[in-house]
Amino acid sequence: MSTAVVHYAAAAVTDRGCKRPSNEDAFGYSVEHGVYVVCDGMGGAAAGEVASALAVDEIMKQLTARRPANPVPPDAESAVAAANEAIFTRAQRSNKLSGMGTTMVALLASERQAWMVNVGDSRGYRLRNGQLEQITVDHSLVEEQVRLGRMDRAEALRSPLRNVITRALGTQSLVTPDIFELEAEPGDLFLLCSDGLTRELSDALIESLLRVGAPLDELCSRLVAAANQAGGHDNITCLLVRADA
Repeated sequence: MSTAVVHYAAAAVTDRGCKRPSNEDAFGYSVEHGVYVVCDGMGGAAAGEVASALAVDEIMKQLTARRPANPVPPDAESAVAAANEAIFTRAQRSNKLSGMGTTMVALLASERQAWMVNVGDSRGYRLRNGQLEQITVDHSLVEEQVRLGRMDRAEALRSPLRNVITRALGTQSLVTPDIFELEAEPGDLFLLCSDGLTRELSDALIESLLRVGAPLDELCSRLVAAANQAGGHDNITCLLVRADA
């Protein structure tokens, strides 16, 4: 484990994809504050766009205002709770927005300490020494079936229920995020993405695209282009965060 101080750089690209009439994904980040977030909204009409934008705005507001000395997990839980309440309350005030929600994945980084936070099936990965590892666990019906041994990975990919998520921001009055604590090393590359990427590209293909030496914005664009070439059935968002010495 390196003891070097770690600094971060980031880039993101979001795209409507080839099939959807609008983009219900949203992202935000602040390298200065070590906060990075991707959300994938859901709901009729423009409700998904409203939910994802509300979530990103609230989480960024909460976490960029936090005191750096505070322990991160409680602050992350508070930010998720605030975002959940904002969406849930807004949906109750409007019939057009009723039932809206969003998935969320975030990275919080402070030098060599990092945490991934997720609700739903937007994912967080880490590429280290050329090897891609999924850090987050999908809150989805098929993932639960796989964990219980009732379905294998191949069946999960083909299942007509693969779009059913079991946890989201804004659909219930309370939600619990998963939080994963990590140690960052110089050279680590973190990927936050909506399922519009992971439904089209295998982890092996994502890994091969990320192993190419290129600027972060170019890597994001390559991932999005590959997902669109594979069908682009959903909105696609990629946010890359690199740890540098």
